[in-house]
Amino acid sequence: MSGTTFPTTDPVDFLVLGAGAAGGVVAKELATAGFSVVVLEQGPYLREKDYSHDEIKYAVQPGLTNDPKVQPIMYRRSEAEKARPIKAIEYGRQVGGGSVHFTANYWRFHESDFHERSLFGEVSGASLADWPVSYADLEPYYTKAEYDLGISGLAGANPFEGPRSKPYPLPPMPVKSSGVLFERAAKKLGLHPFPAPVAILSQPYQGRAACVNCGFCESFGCEVRAKSSTLVSVIPTAEKTGRCEIRPNSYVRKIEIDDAGRVTGAVYFDRNRRETFQRAKAVFVCANGAETPKLLLLSKSKRFPAGLANSSGLVGRYLMWDNGGSAQGLFDHPLNEYKGIQVTRLIHDHYEADPKRGFYGGGAIDARFDYYPISFALSGLAPDAPRWGREYKEMFTTYFSRTMTLLAHTSSLAQWKNTVTLDPETKDAWGLPALRITFDHHADDIAAMKWVMSKQIELLQAAGAQKVWSQSLELADSMPSRHLMGTCRMGNDPKTSVVNAHSRTHDVPNLFLVDGSNFVTAARQQPTATIQALAYRAADYAIGAAKRGELI
Repeated sequence: MSGTTFPTTDPVDFLVLGAGAAGGVVAKELATAGFSVVVLEQGPYLREKDYSHDEIKYAVQPGLTNDPKVQPIMYRRSEAEKARPIKAIEYGRQVGGGSVHFTANYWRFHESDFHERSLFGEVSGASLADWPVSYADLEPYYTKAEYDLGISGLAGANPFEGPRSKPYPLPPMPVKSSGVLFERAAKKLGLHPFPAPVAILSQPYQGRAACVNCGFCESFGCEVRAKSSTLVSVIPTAEKTGRCEIRPNSYVRKIEIDDAGRVTGAVYFDRNRRETFQRAKAVFVCANGAETPKLLLLSKSKRFPAGLANSSGLVGRYLMWDNGGSAQGLFDHPLNEYKGIQVTRLIHDHYEADPKRGFYGGGAIDARFDYYPISFALSGLAPDAPRWGREYKEMFTTYFSRTMTLLAHTSSLAQWKNTVTLDPETKDAWGLPALRITFDHHADDIAAMKWVMSKQIELLQAAGAQKVWSQSLELADSMPSRHLMGTCRMGNDPKTSVVNAHSRTHDVPNLFLVDGSNFVTAARQQPTATIQALAYRAADYAIGAAKRGELI
């Protein structure tokens, strides 16, 4: 850490709430533009020495994610049900946020994702809408993110991707066994496999080491700094300016406003649970698609009785989910998929929505193996496998080294009824209302998952799998959802959206929200690249507005 500190009594130019994928980008952009910045992060500030390959700690327990023992999550399918405690959602809870422990898939959205309503039409029971921005608007910011962070990939390899102004800064990661088998099968079926773009360094980059293929990516922090989290890329740049203070273990409870309706800062609990007020001239909320609406709903006032910046009544609505099932295939030879990063090949052939299918939606499919020994022993074997004894041990030994997975990333429609709200009864460890998630799938989303699953099975069979089995597509089996999108929708009309095309709230001129909550559609998920492109764009706009005297 840089050691820069700002007194809480003096207003900084910008206060950023959340130091994750978006917050780290925003902090770096604002600080390097010459503004003073304080970032409040509810989790700790960890370093490489704090990580390990302890599967229980990180893949089973909440080593780097929200802990429901101190931050309960209440869940129900509909408003008619009583919510019950389930870890329905999961997010990173440390400096760097989810970018520290994510799988590191890093896709751009397609051009069509930004205007699917115009292309597909209305979907009954859903709120499908066009974005107020286009792919062309975001393309320069996608490129900036790829070069600032360090993304490995092969430009032009995905025939369905939009135009690019630059290639990826790094070549793709080496292909794994699953990637080779998947690529052969996909080509046999007339499909178009391509190297997975990932936020992992295939070569040394900007003073960071390349990946050493330890295999512990998903759910784990990277000890060699090869995973391109904001923790090791943009946040150090922000701190080196001497104008950015990262303040970990700071749990925000309310954003304050003045009589003119402008935000003045935030009240938070420090590491000793002492209540503190940090003053600021403008505020960015980058807390994720669940914590951002929660904080706005907590920040009620006479001016905003339904929650801060919530004149539309849409804060917390249109929650979209992390959809898609997995199919496994067993092969007659060792694949040793536990080595290397999770994903090296994927296809987008089934990505676009097509009215001829009779339902909205589509999906991408990647080849991977995201099990570790304990998780595979508990849930990776085929449903008909023995669960105890010599046969179980022998099957585990064989299956672990000879199994690969095809994971789908499918559409999730925005629905009015799917929400993030405050639970009226359950409290967290700080005495604040717990998050309450209300979510159920749209029928078209279920149809899309089933259709894409048929393609996954077809691919595994074409790859020569001896045996194929698949995961249940029940909602319970998709929890926790990690791609939290849609709860503070972006749009041009203040009556039907929370933020404008630059992530600035319609109601409060010096308040910005930028994370997955901005999303109008979920596309086919993998939201990190688009979250960060939006963060660069919002910061760019805020810098200009501040220099014009509109914000500070």
